[in-house]
Amino acid sequence: MTIRVRQRPRSRRTALRTGVPLVTLALAVAGCGASVTPGAATSSPRSTAATHGTGTPGTTGPVPSRTGTDVATTTVRTAPMSPAATCTDRFLSGMTTAQRVGQLFMGGVSAARPDQAQLRILRDNHVGSVMLTGRSSAGTAATRKIVDGFRGQADRVGGRQVGLMVATDQEGGRVQVLNGPGFSAMPSGLVQGSRPTTMLRAQAAVWALQLKRAGVDLNLAPVADVVPAELGTRNIPIGSFQREYGHTPDTVTSHTGAFAAGFAQSGVMTTLKHFPGLGQVIGNTDTTAGVVDSVTSATSPSLKPFQAGIQAGSPFVMVSSATYTKIDAKHLAAFSPTVIDQLLRGQLGFGGVVISDDLGNAVAVRSFSPAQRAVNFTGAGGDMILTVRPDIIPAMAQAIQTKMGQDASFRAKVDASVRRILDAKGKAGLLDCG
Repeated sequence: MTIRVRQRPRSRRTALRTGVPLVTLALAVAGCGASVTPGAATSSPRSTAATHGTGTPGTTGPVPSRTGTDVATTTVRTAPMSPAATCTDRFLSGMTTAQRVGQLFMGGVSAARPDQAQLRILRDNHVGSVMLTGRSSAGTAATRKIVDGFRGQADRVGGRQVGLMVATDQEGGRVQVLNGPGFSAMPSGLVQGSRPTTMLRAQAAVWALQLKRAGVDLNLAPVADVVPAELGTRNIPIGSFQREYGHTPDTVTSHTGAFAAGFAQSGVMTTLKHFPGLGQVIGNTDTTAGVVDSVTSATSPSLKPFQAGIQAGSPFVMVSSATYTKIDAKHLAAFSPTVIDQLLRGQLGFGGVVISDDLGNAVAVRSFSPAQRAVNFTGAGGDMILTVRPDIIPAMAQAIQTKMGQDASFRAKVDASVRRILDAKGKAGLLDCG
């Protein structure tokens, strides 16, 4: 989501193809943009096993000669079956269609006081992931109590629970959902980016432990967007809130890597966002329709933070809802096979979970019905649909099930997405594999 309130290459093309990270991480990455108003909060590495609950895997490197679909298919057909993969297969084979579709969703609920009606929608639709939204000052212990209160509604397959994945938006600065006793006041991304990477990694490990104590599995951060210095605060979604780690690809790459490495050290997944970058835009997709980037291309240096994070093992990448005219002028990035399958999966070699920016309340997608949003994102190669509005999940889920019954290739995409999501859950210890 945007907000509610990351070797030295011999050439640009070489940088994108090699993308050697400055920090080695076994990380999990995610993030979302959010629109924010002053004072308001906004909004693993290679995956190997996971499954379904109720309710946004790294790879070996880029494979420019194959499409994203080829990469995913090859991984499934040739990778040796590990114990984690066996666990994934067991859960996947035992799921009903409704349970599989439910795994494709992450529904938002209030971090301070979850709405019981919303939780029922998530449960009734087998939603497998929950995002804590808004702003809470309850602290770690109270948040853990809230999370434990709804974890029990996770689905069971073959008598074993498919754990809920719990996420939140904990970037720092103006974008920090969880506060109060036990949580540090995290500085903005720009401040984090001014610190030595060793310091940031150590601090991130502490912040991650705080989230872990609160029952959070996935942080929708770090922000991998590169905002040029000359654009600065005129960049509404990122720069105006100082969410960026810096103004150059090298700085953003090193500090997103340090942040993610610290989180991985403490066992909390992270999400690289907002692919292919919101650093060159003016408008905020959460509050504005028709946001366009006419600068970023498939070989832009600003993709380096994503490439490095992917090669380091990032399990989640969040895709933006802007349009990138030099990549695919006809589709929003979240609905673009060119962006997801060809660029992210094919060229950059990402094999993990592709999560959307908010497809529930964002103005950028308002001209599409909830059903169209879900089918378009999944059809383009996306895996997990993030919506801060649980009430539209039934329509989205029904549309996906209907499309599955009509289109075998679409049904195969869904199964591949569920497998990637279950793999990530298995890595996080959310699958009861016996």
